[in-house]
This record gives sequence, C-alpha cells and structure tokens, in this order.
Amino acid sequence: MANVVRAALVQATWTGDTESMLAKHEEHARAAATQGAKVIGFQEVFNAPYFCQVQEAENYKWAEPVPDGPTVQRMRALARETGMVIVVPVFEIEQDGFYYNTAAVIDADGSYLGKYRKHHIPQVKGFWEKYYFKPGNLGWPVFDTAVGKVGVYICYDRHFPEGWRALGLAGAQLVYNPSATHRGLSSYLWQLEQPAAAVANEYFIAAINRVGTEPEYGENDFYGTSYFVDPRGQFVGDVASDKEEELLVRDLDFDRITEVRQQWAFYRDRRPDAYAPLTEA
Repeated sequence: MANVVRAALVQATWTGDTESMLAKHEEHARAAATQGAKVIGFQEVFNAPYFCQVQEAENYKWAEPVPDGPTVQRMRALARETGMVIVVPVFEIEQDGFYYNTAAVIDADGSYLGKYRKHHIPQVKGFWEKYYFKPGNLGWPVFDTAVGKVGVYICYDRHFPEGWRALGLAGAQLVYNPSATHRGLSSYLWQLEQPAAAVANEYFIAAINRVGTEPEYGENDFYGTSYFVDPRGQFVGDVASDKEEELLVRDLDFDRITEVRQQWAFYRDRRPDAYAPLTEA
C-alpha cells in the first residue's frame, strides 16, 4: 500500500491586522482538511506583515512567546479541530532583547512538538533582519509527527546547503520552507535552489512565499509561486500564482523517498571524513 501524505500550504496576502490574518489562515486550514490534507504550513511570520523592510522599534510589537503566545495556542486548537499537523511561523520573543524568526510545529492532536529558529539572518536592503532577530540556536530538529518526519528551514536559510543536509541526515521526509521574498534577483533562484535541495537530500520540500504588496512597510511585491517538489526535483502539481492568494493541496508519495535513495545513493557515498576543512573559518 502506498505511503501517500496529502499535504497543504498557504500563500497569503497581508490583511492589515493579526486577528484577520489568523482567521484567514484558519479558513484555509479548514478547507484543506475538508480536502483530506493531514499537514499544512504557513508563510514566514504569517500572522504579521513582513516588517523587516524597515528598521523601526515599533515592529517588536509583533513578537510573541513560543509556545505560550496566543498565536501558537490558537493554532494548537486548530490542529485538534482539523486533525492536521501545522507548521506555524511567527516572530518569537524569548525574553527582552532575545528575538527569533521561529516556526512552531504542532502535531495533529494539538500537542506542541517543538520549534525551529532561523539560522541565517540577512541584512541587506529590503531584508533588515539582523535589526530584529538573533541567529537560531536550536539546531535543525526533525519532528516525529502524525504524517511522518517533518523539518523546517526558513527563507534565507535556503541559500545554505548545510541545513538542508542536516535535516536529511536526521531523517526528514518533508521540509517546509516558509518565506517572504519579493521580486528581484531571488525570483530566478526560487525555482532553482529548492528543487536542487530536494534532489541532493532526497526528500520532499514545501516552498511557501508570501504574495501581494505591503506598501506601508516599503517597496515590495511578493511573488508567491509556492510549490511542492519531490525527491527527483519535480514539481508536484502546478506552481501557485505569482499574484493571487492560494491554497495548494498535493499528494506526496513518501515511498518515492525510498525509491530515490536506493537509486541515487548520495547518503551512502558521502565523505564526511573529507569535509573537515568546510567547517574551518
């Protein structure tokens, strides 16, 4: 019997406030559950605007504790209601002065499994993230969920192969990459890097990008085009719109991971004994 997981992702436009953003995502999640989805992921800091295009202290107001903050608690209730695993990316405050770009992972019964904190923090025009976030310090956890082994990478992380590989070595079958990326140089890389990472590490990737504009936070045009990609680097179904909000629901055949890993023995043929110079400053 095939080991097929029906998975979902949401690319959304900013509504103007957290309450309506949460309500919108709850509606999408319920729609996905009605279609039979068992796991869903949202975009980077999904309950807030992408405020990192400006450097303003007032934007610390979007931060919440994880897992005890209101958004994660509300998503735990949603997981219990829908029976879905949910990947919940938020702006986390650990304590005063300690802020992270974080994604909580909630199991299908509403239990909090843990969190991933974004490791690689950009500081360039339009992405002033070092103003807000400390680098992640929790490693690259892979979570045992009701649908299998799920990992998380976040946006700028995707340019760095090391974390992708760490997730694969830890047994990830599906990695969600929530992002907030607007048009420019990265639009070419968006449909190149993540399929390549799926091939190199032989698992499924859910690539999620915001869509639409948020003019109060800078000049931006988030280009969406979210997708699922399989361990052969092939898109699973169509790529989402580059302009419109969209819910994607796709069937992922996890048996393909075994098939590909037996055909392309990248893990067998690794040479960690030869890689020490890569970690030298």
